[in-house]
Amino acid sequence: MKKSVLVLGLIALFLTSCGEKKKEEVKKEVETPVETTKEVAKEKVMNSDDFVVLGKQLFTDKTCTTCHQADAKVIGPSIKDINKVYAEKGGNIVKFLKGEAEAIVDTDPGQVAIMKANLDGFVKDLSGNELAALAAYMRSIK
Repeated sequence: MKKSVLVLGLIALFLTSCGEKKKEEVKKEVETPVETTKEVAKEKVMNSDDFVVLGKQLFTDKTCTTCHQADAKVIGPSIKDINKVYAEKGGNIVKFLKGEAEAIVDTDPGQVAIMKANLDGFVKDLSGNELAALAAYMRSIK
């Protein structure tokens, strides 16, 4: 009798714990579409003003301002100088930020190495829209 009560208790405990796992799985399945919807909404095409605002925020948040100012060379070239060189050479800032294009503004090997290390840490997790916003902000500096 004691054994059968113990066995039934263990079975009940086992079934109860399996039910909790099932509830967690169902909960995750329900939450996933909501997260996906938020990501899709975030990736929607924005107008140019939205891009500039987002780009400015990212430029500050990703500490780009540590090395680049609008009008003055600090550690890296000014944003105006970057814009000038990219316009003259037909460069693509987004491709550069993704690591798909070589540096065309400051080509000193030491500076390029530092710049690439910083870019790997600061912008590797940005989406395509965020990188485009960053470029839009930089191009808005005249």
